Amino acid sequence: MKLIVGIGGMTNGGKTTLTNSLLRALPNCCVIHQDDFFKPQDQIAVGEDGFKQWDVLESLDMEAMLDTVQAWLSSPQKFARAHGVSVQPEASDTHILLLEGFLLYSYKPLVDLYSRRYFLTVPYEECKWRRSTRNYTVPDPPGLFDGHVWPMYQKYRQEMEANGVEVVYLDGTKSREELFRDVLEDIQNSLLNCSQESAPSSARPARPQGPGRRCGHRMARPAASQPDIL
Repeated sequence: MKLIVGIGGMTNGGKTTLTNSLLRALPNCCVIHQDDFFKPQDQIAVGEDGFKQWDVLESLDMEAMLDTVQAWLSSPQKFARAHGVSVQPEASDTHILLLEGFLLYSYKPLVDLYSRRYFLTVPYEECKWRRSTRNYTVPDPPGLFDGHVWPMYQKYRQEMEANGVEVVYLDGTKSREELFRDVLEDIQNSLLNCSQESAPSSARPARPQGPGRRCGHRMARPAASQPDIL
């Protein structure tokens, strides 16, 4: 049983914190961070807005990221060993891959590989404040958030929704513990559904009720989207 779970959404929405918590809690779980696939700084163009275009899909080597996902799909156990993850004998037939990043659902070859797609959001002011408290390898120049980061977030989110990419929206202002508990429970229910669907029909117990409980790579209907507050 293989599940690919996307932890996407806006900058400073809580993606990495949630991902790290899930990584510790889920069996035979590996992670791929989209930030590890940024192109070298000298390959990042300067846009019409006057800023280096870090928040566009072209700033990332998405083909290399896809190749890494395919490597996991072809042999999860080998991938896990190569990344220092010990396979748990009691769950040796279960393998989970977490993909974490801000543009996970904008690269078409990856979109249908997900078993679950989550999307973290926070209001504009909260996002801007969180961004101002972070220290980046390449520091943000003055005006970057309003001139580039926020407009690109809105652009890609609108494209995602226009393309019918279904996600489960998460409120990034909730506590870390609450977000972790909700998502962990949802993933565990997905694993349960997968095990039931693979069992003989005579041995299948009743399925748990609730929205978004589906095994496979296509998402169920998402929760209501939260508006971005300016």
